[in-house]
Amino acid sequence: QVQLVESGGGLVQPGGSLRLSCVASGFTFSDYTMRWFRQSPGKAEREVVAIITAAEGLTNYAAPVKGRFTISRDNAKNTVDLQMNNLPPEDTAVYYCTTRTRPGDDYWGQGTQVTVSA
Repeated sequence: QVQLVESGGGLVQPGGSLRLSCVASGFTFSDYTMRWFRQSPGKAEREVVAIITAAEGLTNYAAPVKGRFTISRDNAKNTVDLQMNNLPPEDTAVYYCTTRTRPGDDYWGQGTQVTVSA
């Protein structure tokens, strides 16, 4: 079955950096677009943060993180990473790795907590 396992979250000071990683299994990783979402405290909706396509590795970012976050993937290791730099407190959230293998079949990891605080 499809599994997505995130890691790398933690407590970081404002201006600091973190690197999140997601290990995927149970599907042909290299065939699918991967996304990072986040859910901020007090918000009901998860918002997309970054996207990376399958073969070409094309990337796209939400406006609040553009220029600070970098998404990358290693199709040989079935991993997708999110490098986060210059973090302000507003980036505090639970970050999720996700993919859609076909319409209606969305898979999510358990999430990893990122807290930006002094």
